[in-house]
This record gives sequence, structure tokens and C-alpha cells, in this order.
Amino acid sequence: MKTKLNYILAIFCGVFLLQSCDYFNFDFGPEDEREVVARVNKSFLYREDISNLTTATTSKEDSTVIVNNYIDRWATQQLLIDRAKLNLNLERQKKFDKLVDDYKNQLYTKAYTDAMVVKKIDSVITENQVKEYFEANSTAFSLNETLYKLRYVRLPDGSSSINQVKREIARFNSEDKQSLMNSVVEYPQYNLNDSIWRESRQLLEDLPVLKEAQPWQLNTADRYVQLKDSLGVYLIYIKDIKERGEQAPLSYIKPTVEQIILNKRKQELIKNLRTDITKDAIKNNEFEIFN
Repeated sequence: MKTKLNYILAIFCGVFLLQSCDYFNFDFGPEDEREVVARVNKSFLYREDISNLTTATTSKEDSTVIVNNYIDRWATQQLLIDRAKLNLNLERQKKFDKLVDDYKNQLYTKAYTDAMVVKKIDSVITENQVKEYFEANSTAFSLNETLYKLRYVRLPDGSSSINQVKREIARFNSEDKQSLMNSVVEYPQYNLNDSIWRESRQLLEDLPVLKEAQPWQLNTADRYVQLKDSLGVYLIYIKDIKERGEQAPLSYIKPTVEQIILNKRKQELIKNLRTDITKDAIKNNEFEIFN
């Protein structure tokens, strides 16, 4: 009876071990329960790695192509990595591993500091703060290109409205502005907002006809200029000019100043965060230096 019991127990243990070996893939598979779809030496690609490659609306044929292409690219990359490890000396491999670790640490650190900055930063920048910073650093804001404030209207060549629009665009009192605005549907091209500084480069893109102008026509403020090309007649009034090399107007440079102030606040927050986190770690016995 005892012999028979031992025999049954031996069979049971044998079956259990066989099933266990198959379950854990001790011979060639990864030591977890995830479904493997491909293997390159000791690297494994799992079903979960490719689960997001397609959607419910992707056809079966397209899904097959997408997944197979991904598996091929993955296999090629793994094979290249394995070959590299065989051919690179240990010192270079350690160097690359350190670069990878450093980059990973930078990503984690940046993600955390960015989240803290978003949470804590004061993003409100007042007019006085902009003005104070600009005045304290005005010499740093010189123009790289000429700026213009101007207004213009393009009319078809031979239009009966040319003389009237010329007077209104040059004089530009409240009645003139209203008259011009009432007629904008008749203008193939126009700009009546002369309060914004515009870069010469952008103006040349919008008004290629300016390339035909004489230099003296474009270098003086409070000047009316009339030009013509194949598209029509351009009635232009140059309200103001800031030459290249001059100090940039505050209204033009304001977005840049605001960004500089915001960046300085971010840097100060990050600096304080690094200091505080170290102090707190020392205080809580999370960080210590052994001499």
C-alpha cells in the first residue's frame, strides 16, 4: 500500500513539475505571464507592447501589415543592439549606459520641476513690471530690422475713388476713418490699423510693390507714398519708423520682455526647489554624506 502511494505521489509531482516548467518557460521564455509575440535572443516583445498600434476601426489587413512592420523594426533594432554589445568594448558600453541613465534622470527631473513650476509660478505680469524691466535693460533691446507703422489701401488702376481715398488715408481724422471703413469691401487689399509696429521683412511679403519704391520714399515718417504694379494702385501713409539698430519700442518688444520675466521666475523657482528639497532631505534624515 505504501509503495503504491509513493508511486502515485511520484507521478503527481512529475506532472506538476512539467506543467510548472511549461508555465514559467524556464527553458527559453521570459519569467512572467505576459503573452510573447516575438523574441530576439533574450529580448521579448509582448502583446501589450503592440496593443495600441491599431484601433477598432483599422481593418484586419491593415492591422496585420502595421503589426508585422512594427515587429520587423523591433527585431532589427534588437539585433543591432545585440551586435553592438558584442563588438563594443566594456568601457564604451559603460559610457553609453551612463549616458542613458543621465538622460533618464534628466527626463524625470524636468518632468517634476516643470510640474512644480506650473503649480507654483506667478504668471501675472503687470504693465509696471514690464516697463521697469525694459527701462533697466533698454540697451539690450536694439532692432535687427526696420519697423514701420503705416496704413494703406490698394485700389484697381483707374478707380474713380483714388483721389478721395488718397485724402482720407493721408488726413485720417475720425470722419476719414469711418468713410474708409465703410468702403473696405471695395478694396482688394488694405490695412487701416497703424498703431502696430510691423517688420520690414513682413511688409515686403505683404506688399511686394515696396521693392519698387525709392529709398527716400520709405525712410521718413509722416509721408504719403503712392505706388503702382500690375495689381493696382497702392495708397500708403507711413506714420512712424524705427530704424535698424535703434532701441526697440516697448509696445513692439513687450511680448519678449514678458517672456524674459516669466523665464526668470521659472529659473528662480527651480533654483529654490533644488535648494529646499536638499534641505528637507537632510532634515528628515533622507540624505547624508559619509566622511
